[in-house]
Amino acid sequence: MSDTSRVVLISAGASGIGRAIAMHFAAQHYRVHVCDIDQMAIEALNTDMPEISTTCADLTKLSDVDLVFKDLLRHCGRLDILVNNVGISGPTAAVEDILPDQWNETITTDLNSIFYVTRKAVPLLKESKGNMINMSSNAGLFGCPLRSPYAAAKWAIIGLTKTWAMELGAFGVRVNAICPGSVNGPRIDKVIEVDAQTRDISAESVRQSYLQQNSLGVFVEADDIAQTVDFLCSKAAQHITGQAIPIDGHTERLSS
Repeated sequence: MSDTSRVVLISAGASGIGRAIAMHFAAQHYRVHVCDIDQMAIEALNTDMPEISTTCADLTKLSDVDLVFKDLLRHCGRLDILVNNVGISGPTAAVEDILPDQWNETITTDLNSIFYVTRKAVPLLKESKGNMINMSSNAGLFGCPLRSPYAAAKWAIIGLTKTWAMELGAFGVRVNAICPGSVNGPRIDKVIEVDAQTRDISAESVRQSYLQQNSLGVFVEADDIAQTVDFLCSKAAQHITGQAIPIDGHTERLSS
């Protein structure tokens, strides 16, 4: 199958990691469909990459998920690769200070949305013997203090990845998770700012503590993640499924 006939759907694909993945596949002449809740980000992507089809959608709403798949099939007609990238950081607070509404918002966005999208995508992936990539986090491998709902959702995503790999393997569908550490960009900048306020220390102190958490002392780049998604969906990875793969410079500790 040539790249021009392969179709990729990326949730939260108009900015950050999702945009990097979309741009990576589009550069290789895959047909790419992106959904995102941010209309301005969608418009910017449409301007930069008009060949990428898009849907503005809130994936916590079943009607919006239905719209995404209606648009996907209208523009592309099939699905070969699903990248479940949607997610929010959630609150940074001690567990006793997290409000139920904050918990519910994070779980609904980071976990329920992935289920809503996947249940619609699986029949299409079975037809194409396709690939699914779920975006977890190193918080899903180790936990993360002051980030209870985020860690819970990301841990659950790994469980779903392994479960869906078992369910779908007989149909030739491979399912893997990627577990990034801190990724350069506006999102980690915001997390650092909130963490600094919570701990009553400077943002630079928090940034340095994050850098000291992994063996390489780095933040990873969004393109590193895009390259890994590409590999996992390639023939070179044809026997890799059910795995949770860290891209984090080798996490040694989660606080310092």
